Amino acid sequence: MLHCLHKIDMQKAVDFVVNCKNLDGGFGAVPRGSLILANLFCCAGTLAVAGPLHHIDRDLLGWWLCECQCKVGGLNGRPKKLADVCYSWWVLSSLMIDRVQWIDKEKLTTFILNCQDKENGGISDRPDNAIDTYHTYFGVAGLSLMWYPGV
Repeated sequence: MLHCLHKIDMQKAVDFVVNCKNLDGGFGAVPRGSLILANLFCCAGTLAVAGPLHHIDRDLLGWWLCECQCKVGGLNGRPKKLADVCYSWWVLSSLMIDRVQWIDKEKLTTFILNCQDKENGGISDRPDNAIDTYHTYFGVAGLSLMWYPGV
Protein backbone atom coordinates (compact mmCIF):
# COMPACT_ATOMS: atom_id res chain seq x y z
CA MET A 1 0.00 0.00 0.00
CA LEU A 2 2.77 2.45 0.87
CA HIS A 3 4.17 2.03 -2.64
CA CYS A 4 0.77 2.97 -4.11
CA LEU A 5 0.10 6.21 -2.24
CA HIS A 6 0.33 8.12 -5.51
CA LYS A 7 -2.94 6.41 -6.53
CA ILE A 8 -4.81 7.82 -3.52
CA ASP A 9 -6.30 11.29 -3.37
CA MET A 10 -4.45 12.10 -0.15
CA GLN A 11 -6.14 15.46 0.31
CA LYS A 12 -9.58 13.81 0.26
CA ALA A 13 -8.37 11.18 2.73
CA VAL A 14 -6.94 13.84 5.05
CA ASP A 15 -10.10 15.96 4.76
CA PHE A 16 -12.24 12.95 5.71
CA VAL A 17 -10.05 12.09 8.70
CA VAL A 18 -10.02 15.70 9.89
CA ASN A 19 -13.84 15.76 9.65
CA CYS A 20 -13.91 12.71 11.95
CA LYS A 21 -12.06 14.62 14.69
CA ASN A 22 -13.97 15.08 17.95
CA LEU A 23 -13.92 17.80 20.57
CA ASP A 24 -12.03 15.47 22.94
CA GLY A 25 -9.11 15.27 20.51
CA GLY A 26 -9.89 11.77 19.28
CA PHE A 27 -11.47 10.49 16.09
CA GLY A 28 -14.62 8.60 15.24
CA ALA A 29 -15.20 6.31 12.25
CA VAL A 30 -17.38 8.98 10.62
CA PRO A 31 -17.84 12.71 11.13
CA ARG A 32 -19.47 13.36 14.53
CA GLY A 33 -18.92 9.69 15.46
CA SER A 34 -17.91 8.75 18.97
CA LEU A 35 -14.27 8.15 19.79
CA ILE A 36 -13.26 4.52 19.47
CA LEU A 37 -9.63 3.62 20.06
CA ALA A 38 -9.31 1.56 16.87
CA ASN A 39 -10.57 4.50 14.80
CA LEU A 40 -8.24 6.87 16.61
CA PHE A 41 -5.30 4.57 15.82
CA CYS A 42 -6.26 4.42 12.12
CA CYS A 43 -6.90 8.15 11.80
CA ALA A 44 -3.67 9.12 13.56
CA GLY A 45 -1.82 6.62 11.36
CA THR A 46 -3.41 8.05 8.23
CA LEU A 47 -2.35 11.56 9.20
CA ALA A 48 1.16 10.31 10.02
CA VAL A 49 1.50 8.64 6.59
CA ALA A 50 -0.06 11.59 4.77
CA GLY A 51 2.05 14.08 6.71
CA PRO A 52 -0.32 16.65 8.28
CA LEU A 53 0.08 15.72 11.94
CA HIS A 54 -0.65 19.35 12.84
CA HIS A 55 -4.34 18.35 12.76
CA ILE A 56 -3.78 16.36 15.96
CA ASP A 57 -4.03 18.25 19.23
CA ARG A 58 -1.24 16.29 20.93
CA ASP A 59 -1.99 17.48 24.44
CA LEU A 60 -5.75 16.90 24.24
CA LEU A 61 -5.41 13.52 22.54
CA GLY A 62 -2.55 12.53 24.84
CA TRP A 63 -4.66 13.41 27.87
CA TRP A 64 -7.55 11.26 26.60
CA LEU A 65 -5.22 8.33 25.93
CA CYS A 66 -3.58 8.63 29.35
CA GLU A 67 -7.03 8.46 30.92
CA CYS A 68 -7.13 4.89 29.57
CA GLN A 69 -4.64 3.82 32.26
CA CYS A 70 -6.46 2.01 35.06
CA LYS A 71 -5.48 1.82 38.73
CA VAL A 72 -4.14 -1.72 38.14
CA GLY A 73 -1.61 -0.24 35.68
CA GLY A 74 -3.08 -1.68 32.50
CA LEU A 75 -4.91 0.24 29.81
CA ASN A 76 -8.48 0.08 28.57
CA GLY A 77 -10.05 1.18 25.30
CA ARG A 78 -12.99 3.11 26.71
CA PRO A 79 -13.85 4.76 30.01
CA LYS A 80 -15.07 2.45 32.78
CA LYS A 81 -13.85 -0.73 31.03
CA LEU A 82 -11.41 -3.21 32.53
CA ALA A 83 -7.73 -3.07 31.66
CA ASP A 84 -6.72 -5.39 28.81
CA VAL A 85 -3.18 -6.20 27.65
CA CYS A 86 -4.00 -5.60 23.98
CA TYR A 87 -4.52 -1.90 24.67
CA SER A 88 -0.85 -1.69 25.57
CA TRP A 89 -0.24 -1.60 21.83
CA TRP A 90 -3.23 0.47 20.73
CA VAL A 91 -2.77 3.21 23.33
CA LEU A 92 1.04 3.33 23.36
CA SER A 93 1.33 3.37 19.57
CA SER A 94 -1.18 6.22 19.44
CA LEU A 95 0.85 8.05 22.11
CA MET A 96 3.83 8.09 19.76
CA ILE A 97 2.77 11.71 19.22
CA ASP A 98 5.48 12.52 21.79
CA ARG A 99 3.27 11.69 24.76
CA VAL A 100 4.35 8.14 25.72
CA GLN A 101 6.09 9.59 28.78
CA TRP A 102 2.64 10.50 30.16
CA ILE A 103 1.88 6.83 30.87
CA ASP A 104 3.13 5.19 34.06
CA LYS A 105 5.34 2.70 32.22
CA GLU A 106 6.41 0.87 35.37
CA LYS A 107 2.80 0.10 36.33
CA LEU A 108 1.94 -0.89 32.75
CA THR A 109 4.97 -3.17 32.51
CA THR A 110 4.02 -4.84 35.80
CA PHE A 111 0.45 -5.34 34.54
CA ILE A 112 1.63 -6.99 31.32
CA LEU A 113 4.14 -9.21 33.13
CA ASN A 114 1.44 -10.25 35.63
CA CYS A 115 -0.63 -11.47 32.68
CA GLN A 116 1.99 -13.91 31.46
CA ASP A 117 1.85 -17.64 32.08
CA LYS A 118 5.29 -18.18 33.62
CA GLU A 119 5.11 -21.98 33.29
CA ASN A 120 3.82 -22.41 29.73
CA GLY A 121 4.51 -19.03 28.15
CA GLY A 122 2.09 -16.61 26.58
CA ILE A 123 0.15 -13.60 27.81
CA SER A 124 -3.54 -13.25 28.64
CA ASP A 125 -5.83 -10.23 28.57
CA ARG A 126 -5.80 -9.97 32.38
CA PRO A 127 -3.95 -11.70 35.23
CA ASP A 128 -4.97 -15.33 35.79
CA ASN A 129 -6.96 -15.62 32.53
CA ALA A 130 -6.17 -18.06 29.73
CA ILE A 131 -3.35 -17.00 27.43
CA ASP A 132 -3.87 -16.58 23.69
CA THR A 133 -1.84 -15.57 20.65
CA TYR A 134 -3.61 -12.22 20.21
CA HIS A 135 -2.81 -10.92 23.69
CA THR A 136 0.66 -12.43 23.64
CA TYR A 137 1.44 -10.54 20.44
CA PHE A 138 0.07 -7.21 21.65
CA GLY A 139 1.58 -7.62 25.12
CA VAL A 140 5.03 -8.11 23.61
CA ALA A 141 4.36 -5.21 21.23
CA GLY A 142 3.45 -3.00 24.19
CA LEU A 143 6.60 -4.00 26.05
CA SER A 144 8.67 -3.21 22.96
CA LEU A 145 7.18 0.30 22.74
CA MET A 146 8.40 0.85 26.29
CA TRP A 147 11.88 -0.46 25.42
CA TYR A 148 11.55 -3.38 27.84
CA PRO A 149 14.92 -5.19 28.08
CA GLY A 150 15.17 -8.27 25.87
CA VAL A 151 12.17 -7.44 23.71
